[in-house]
Amino acid sequence: MLQKNIRFFGFLIAFAMIANMGYAQGTAGGKDAPAAKKATSGASAEKKTKKADLVDINAASKDELTALPGIGDAYSQKIIDGRPYNTKRDLLTKKILPQATYDQVKDKIIAHHAAGTGEKKTKTKKDSASPK
Repeated sequence: MLQKNIRFFGFLIAFAMIANMGYAQGTAGGKDAPAAKKATSGASAEKKTKKADLVDINAASKDELTALPGIGDAYSQKIIDGRPYNTKRDLLTKKILPQATYDQVKDKIIAHHAAGTGEKKTKTKKDSASPK
């Protein structure tokens, strides 16, 4: 019985070592590993570039908005007049843009929250709550 247990544990240890070597070669030591790292870093650089290319509808100038597909002078002025936006979807809910135009620009825009709006709300709450 003891011999069977020793053989079984020996087999488990050998199997674990082989599996670990295969894993290490597949992820770090193989020929394709540097290529995989390059592809990943290229993809992340592309994402950063895409994020940098997004137009913030809360801060963009009229010219930046007009450069978007389907957005002319009238729509860009409506976007500016409707600020601030919590999400880019607010362009639809506030009826600033029609669905077809929104579909053209939704992947090119972002709505960053303005820092000043949150502070004003907090100050208003504190001012109204504090007794004078």
